Amino acid sequence: MSSKKSLLSVLFLLLIASSNEATSSASEEAKALLKWKASLSQTEALRSWSLIPIANASATQQSSPCNWTGISCDHAHNVFEINLWNTSLQGMLDNFSFSSFPNLINLNLSQNSLHGTIPTPIGSLSKLVFLDLSANQLSGTLPPSLANLTRILELNLSDNMITGEISPHFFANWTRLISLQLYTNQLTGEVPSRISFLKNLRHLDLSENHIVGSIPPEIGMLKDLLTLRLHKNNLTGAIPPSLGNLRSLTELSLPENQLTGPIPPAFGNLSSLTSLSLRYNHLSGSVPPEISNLTRLEILSLVENNFSGQLPQVCQGGSLRRFSAKKNHFTGPIPESLRNCTTLIRVRLEHNQLTGNIYQVFGVYPNLEYIDLSYNRLHGELSPNWGECRNLTLLKISNNNITGTIPLQIGQLSRLQELDLSSNNLEGKVPSTLGMLSMLYKLSLNNNQLSSPVPGEIGKLSNLEILELSKNKLSGPIPQQLGDCSKLSYLSMSENYLNGSIPFQIGNLVGLLYTLDLSHNFLSGEIPGQLGKLHMLEKLNLSHNLLSGSVPSSFKEMISLYSINFSYNELEGPLPDSKAFHLAPLEAFIENKGLCGEVKGLLPCNSSSINPVSGKKDKKVVFFIVIPLVAALFLLFVIAVICFIFLRKTRNVEKGAIEVNNGNLFSIWNFDGKTVYEDIIRATKDFDNKYCIGVGGYGTVYKANLQTTQVVAIKKLHPLDGGVVDQRSFINEIQALTEIRHRNIVKLYGFCSHARCSFLVYEYMERGSLACILSSEEGAVELDWVKRMNIIKGIAHALSYMHHDHTPPIVHRDLTSNNILLDLEFEACVSDFGTARLVKPDSSNWSELAGTCGYVAPELAYTMRVTEKCDVYSFGVISLELVMGRHPGFLFSSLASSGGQDTLLMDLLDQRLPLPVPQDRKDVVSCVMLAIACLRANPHSRPTMRHVSQELSACRDPLPEAFHKITLSQLSDIQV
Repeated sequence: MSSKKSLLSVLFLLLIASSNEATSSASEEAKALLKWKASLSQTEALRSWSLIPIANASATQQSSPCNWTGISCDHAHNVFEINLWNTSLQGMLDNFSFSSFPNLINLNLSQNSLHGTIPTPIGSLSKLVFLDLSANQLSGTLPPSLANLTRILELNLSDNMITGEISPHFFANWTRLISLQLYTNQLTGEVPSRISFLKNLRHLDLSENHIVGSIPPEIGMLKDLLTLRLHKNNLTGAIPPSLGNLRSLTELSLPENQLTGPIPPAFGNLSSLTSLSLRYNHLSGSVPPEISNLTRLEILSLVENNFSGQLPQVCQGGSLRRFSAKKNHFTGPIPESLRNCTTLIRVRLEHNQLTGNIYQVFGVYPNLEYIDLSYNRLHGELSPNWGECRNLTLLKISNNNITGTIPLQIGQLSRLQELDLSSNNLEGKVPSTLGMLSMLYKLSLNNNQLSSPVPGEIGKLSNLEILELSKNKLSGPIPQQLGDCSKLSYLSMSENYLNGSIPFQIGNLVGLLYTLDLSHNFLSGEIPGQLGKLHMLEKLNLSHNLLSGSVPSSFKEMISLYSINFSYNELEGPLPDSKAFHLAPLEAFIENKGLCGEVKGLLPCNSSSINPVSGKKDKKVVFFIVIPLVAALFLLFVIAVICFIFLRKTRNVEKGAIEVNNGNLFSIWNFDGKTVYEDIIRATKDFDNKYCIGVGGYGTVYKANLQTTQVVAIKKLHPLDGGVVDQRSFINEIQALTEIRHRNIVKLYGFCSHARCSFLVYEYMERGSLACILSSEEGAVELDWVKRMNIIKGIAHALSYMHHDHTPPIVHRDLTSNNILLDLEFEACVSDFGTARLVKPDSSNWSELAGTCGYVAPELAYTMRVTEKCDVYSFGVISLELVMGRHPGFLFSSLASSGGQDTLLMDLLDQRLPLPVPQDRKDVVSCVMLAIACLRANPHSRPTMRHVSQELSACRDPLPEAFHKITLSQLSDIQV
């Protein structure tokens, strides 16, 4: 009995000792974690890290970190895993007590903002199997103590700023290593030949560093290797044939180095390879035929080398998706194996010397999205089969010897965005079926033998931005429908046989930015004054035609012009008084009937120099002076009468009848006002709440389906005290929108004017306001980075137009995310001009405070002076709101502090979206940089919206640093 009691006593003491040991171990680990937490500047994610007593918990549980965020323990309460990836940690690892975690197996601190060096004590984690410190800001060299991690299986230190060489000693101890990821750092030196010691290695990524020397042939000894990525380094020499021994290899990536020599024939042994990329090197010779043995190959990129000979037979296994061999010296025919390669998604073979009949080579590719065969020597006719490649977004076959006609079936490519068949020998008509390509933004058919009139169906291309039809044999008039292509920024129809007058509808193309070239045709008649609305146009060429009359005086409003040519016409009279005309060379006006003006070499515009003294000439002078004067007086009389009618309508309260605008000064709708009014009342059931789609500070917005099948938005103004509406806001909006024609500003169709019931009729924007979309989880996710950047650019273009291309300039004064509306294609439109003000240069523009809290420029609170810089500030707020997914209110104060200046750009991004892909990051950086500049406290130091618009269009990359390392202080320091 006593022996049993003794045994129980011993067991009890052992349990107590074990418990005390566990408690002590847990307590030490907890203290170590809390000490590290205290050293971090951002610990919001570590809120649960605390030793606050827990009710009904044992002593071990009280002191254990096992229930803390990111901490996992074994049955003995020892921490074996610390997983805190993407938790916004900011600080260093210097205060992390690695020796306090002898049982740690997994340490994952990736995707945070940790800086400083990797501490030497990290080598004390002798049981560590997984180490991931990637996507931080760690610097310094790799500590030699990493060699002590003899159990390590996966090591990821990528996407940091680590420097120095890779020590060969690491590889002697890392014999269990399966994955080594050191990409996107600043590592130097060579790849050690001892890498052959890593017999179990499956994944090796040393890309995007500064590694030099040749590829060690010893890599060919890593028989289990699956992925090998060495791209974007400074590797030289030839590709070692020993890489052909890697029969398990699925991906080989060697782009953007300085490799020379041929592709080893031994590559034909890489039977498991699915991706082979050798682009942007100095490789030469012919591609070995053994490459055709790679039957699993899905991606093959040979871009920009010095390869010659024929292209290899690819897609033998029917798996090839992406094939790129552009900018080499390949000759001969395109491989026959491509004809039945239905898996193809992307093909780039441009800038070679390929030959053969294009009709016979290509088949039907249901998955093909992109193909460029430009700048080769292909001949033959285009096959109707191209119309069956229904997923095509880009089709480019320019600068070849293609003959025949353009197949009508190309009009079936509903997803096509770019079609370039320029510089061939195509003939026949421009197919009217091209008008069905609703997503097309670039159409290049120039330098062919196309004839017959340009089809009016081109006007259906609502997304078209570039239209190039020059150097053909097109005849007939320019179609008026071309004026419906509202997004055109480049239009060239020069060197054809076009006749008739220039359609005035071309003046509706207010987005024309780069070029309008109608030169070398047979166009006649007068130049329409409506072209003066092309305020953004930079180059205008109307030379070598039969144009008569004078150059319209409205051209002085084209303030962006810097290149003009009116030569070889029959023009006469004075030139517009603008900088573009004053600075133009004499050659831009030669061979005309009698142009005059302030151009060196032209006669000044006065009677003695233009008209010799004679009775006949004097009569002409009287005619040209008196008739316009009478016309002007008559126009003034008509305007006065119309204004009187308008004022009488707005004051006619006592009659109680609704007055409807129909043809007065502000009417801009071509329908009968009374009929439309009745239709609106019927469509909204007298403004029933169920048709309400929004409520603003000045009115309620309703959706109306009119009998004309048109859907419009109706803004009914709120009545003020006494039951009357704010006529000033009403008139402000009409004045601001009547003359505006810009694709990023909401269109005003018409209005009903009465003191008790006034409303405006707008185009309907299907997706509603930007604020509503950002507040919705589903909407925010659909609004990806490309769409968000395009919205910012659209708003910038609209404000640039209002501030710089409209006379007088218009200041919106209440720009918010609620006033940015989106259509079905996520095109942004600025709306709600109730507080807008026409800014007169000779006025002080003092005003009462208007705008929405959080968007109003700070200087308005004490100066009350309205300038364009007020809108610039609001634009900055909206830009950050789009980037962050929420109003950036808290950021304003932090920008002024040193702590806020150190905030990482990537920490501000809307967390509902994945990080921008590399090709979109430049846009995001530019937008944030410009937004910060727009938020400067001193309005004079903010950029103009014209400058912002131009910078966004140029999309310059302002910083060389890796995207995840950019701070707000770096962006705010840049002069824009």
